[in-house]
Amino acid sequence: MAAQIVATESTTVDLGPATALSCRECGHRVPLGPLFACEECFGPLEIAYDFSSYDTEELRKRIEAGPANIWRYAPLLPVPADVADKPNINPGWTKLVAADNLARELGVEAGKLFVKDDSGNPTHSFKDRVVAQAIEAARAFHFTTLSCSSTGNLAGAVGAAAARAGFRSCVFIPHDLEQGKVVMAAIYGGELVGIEGNYDDVNRFCSELIGDPAGEGWGFVNVNLRPYYAEGSKTLAYEICEQLGWRLPDQLVVPIASGSQLTKIDKGLQELIKLGLVEDKPYKIFGAQAEGCSPVSVAFKAGHDVVRPQKPNTIAKSLAIGNPADGPYVLDIARRTGGAVEDVNDEQVVDAIKLLARTEGIFAETAGGVTVGVTKKLIDSGLLDPTKTTVVLNTGDGLKTLDAVAGTGLTATIRPSLESFREAGLA
Repeated sequence: MAAQIVATESTTVDLGPATALSCRECGHRVPLGPLFACEECFGPLEIAYDFSSYDTEELRKRIEAGPANIWRYAPLLPVPADVADKPNINPGWTKLVAADNLARELGVEAGKLFVKDDSGNPTHSFKDRVVAQAIEAARAFHFTTLSCSSTGNLAGAVGAAAARAGFRSCVFIPHDLEQGKVVMAAIYGGELVGIEGNYDDVNRFCSELIGDPAGEGWGFVNVNLRPYYAEGSKTLAYEICEQLGWRLPDQLVVPIASGSQLTKIDKGLQELIKLGLVEDKPYKIFGAQAEGCSPVSVAFKAGHDVVRPQKPNTIAKSLAIGNPADGPYVLDIARRTGGAVEDVNDEQVVDAIKLLARTEGIFAETAGGVTVGVTKKLIDSGLLDPTKTTVVLNTGDGLKTLDAVAGTGLTATIRPSLESFREAGLA
């Protein structure tokens, strides 16, 4: 069986099956290049592919014989065929954990709840996936400096990937970021610049820098390389389905920052269906936000199509994007699939972090607390079916956001004696 996902344009840039950039709003297509906005309507650009020559069973065998990282899916990504031979941090193929203990706590049927734990990536967040993609585009377009605007995880991923690939890096973050993320971004030796303001201020500055001569030769992974970078999130969808035995999950709970991860997971699922790698069946995608930065959740509940920006105020700083670029597309996907967008407050985030750690031994950062907390809320409200196969995403390691659970500590302090042990009620 051959699949038909075809773009008619061609390019001399070797990015595998990628053939063009296509506007998500008007459909206008342009050759592959470091572009992110449509010249016709200013809509966002994304990658179009030609998968028409692929045979389903041959493709499945090729994927299963591939490396235990995202490059097993190279035939479906905007990368050259020899990508696995290039210096890269090679993220992906993280664990899909059967979360039976958490399921019992939440009232989910046994064997139906899974946590996709992406804290196992090289810099301990899913951002390694998207940066690995962006690095290949940066090579193709001959950039010399790798950069980004970041709420923390992306800064570390860019620093590590640039160091490995031999690029200079210079990344920009809000000045008040969690110290653990600052250290993790700085340790790789690139320049790390704090901007006075929140993430949206940082992002605006980076957009200005791209248009200035000072930004010549710079590849901003989430701006002028964004169409390529965003495709890395599709690999989460690919892995989940392959790890489920080439089956679609019934329900997914995905955190929302810019919204790009959720939209690309949906794109990945749709590609697998069109390629015949999974059976076509309904699935629901639920978006998760922190109450202190919940513009998409607010719009969903109000029935709006427009997402109104908010000023972030939440401990879940990796999700603290008050003006999410993909917000309207998230609304479309949640409504089309029969899902929803929900939010939880900071107290619920912390409780959910502790719940996941206590039940499954997974220490999630605050974004993981958001998805677990929203999952509980969706089950309690009847929006999420506890009898269906459900995958909850944890996108980062709790060691990055220790401040959120700073009150957690010793159970007791005792003398080195059995008597003191018993006195403490620990026997």
